[in-house]
Amino acid sequence: MDTNKLVRDNIRRLKPYSSARSEFQGEASVYLDANENPMNAPYNRYPDPLQGELKAKIAKLKGVRPSQIMLGVGSDEPIDLVFRIFCEPRQDNVVAIEPTYGMYRVCADINHVEYRGALLNPDYTLDAGRLLAAADEHTKVVFLCSPNNPAGNLLDRDAMRRVVERFDGMVVIDEAYVDFSSEPSWLTELDHYPNLIVFQTFSKAWGLASVRCGMAFAAEEIIAYFNRVKYPYNLNLLTQQFVSEQLDHAPRMQEWVAGLLARRTVLAAELAAIPWVRKVYPSDANFLLVKVPDANALYEKLVSQGIIVRNRNHISLCTGCLRITVGTEAENNALIRALHA
Repeated sequence: MDTNKLVRDNIRRLKPYSSARSEFQGEASVYLDANENPMNAPYNRYPDPLQGELKAKIAKLKGVRPSQIMLGVGSDEPIDLVFRIFCEPRQDNVVAIEPTYGMYRVCADINHVEYRGALLNPDYTLDAGRLLAAADEHTKVVFLCSPNNPAGNLLDRDAMRRVVERFDGMVVIDEAYVDFSSEPSWLTELDHYPNLIVFQTFSKAWGLASVRCGMAFAAEEIIAYFNRVKYPYNLNLLTQQFVSEQLDHAPRMQEWVAGLLARRTVLAAELAAIPWVRKVYPSDANFLLVKVPDANALYEKLVSQGIIVRNRNHISLCTGCLRITVGTEAENNALIRALHA
């Protein structure tokens, strides 16, 4: 597949902004090129626009090449860039599983791109044929979130592979919750599929939601387009430094994940033991989707007791469902007490 043919014509022709830090790379003793204030080092200097040192650390951890990484402000920035790079407004469309993460649709609306939802099966499994049937000659991108949000389940890998291999466009696999799953990441497939883009994040397993740092992985030529279109200094120095420091504590993150998975098992059992709970769906993420008789009423009851969950009652295939994040032991216990009250 020649992925360059999928890129919008104006993006292929785009001459990106050339920043002072992109024109000179290396070390110098005197910097008089960027109209920076010479005081208040190191914060007076513009940050590395391509985050070279941080990408080198991430590449080693993830088993990829630095040139296969784009770093963004959370995952929302690379999601938006996918639309801006591949989708011609008012002409092209994207297809995504439904239900799933809501920002795909929001970014489609912002970029004036048609959004097509392909319903999952009632048990939230993927019907690859149904999804592929929703695409046409103007479909540029397919979005697959696995483990999926809000159901928390992994999509069947064979069904996903069928989509990646048969769809003549870009396939985005959003792995925001992959660290909570025992299945391997699709990062191992990057060199086999030039049309594959994989998203991951530091917001979930790493506990850095407020830091806003997301990762997009793809073939070098795709990452080059990401770097061409993104704003020059999208990731500030403080974020780059802090995330780099956190990467030195990967064993701690793994301990957090192990503890969370153990609490997820306990919480799922306690929820399932409540007589009026209709179903607790299996999860490969850090949350549980729970079906109850009256989701709206139960949500308001929990809010009145200072406990906030996510009401998914209005989402496709999620009628009567609440999405509950796995918290600390004390937080989970408070939830269970409130549900029994």
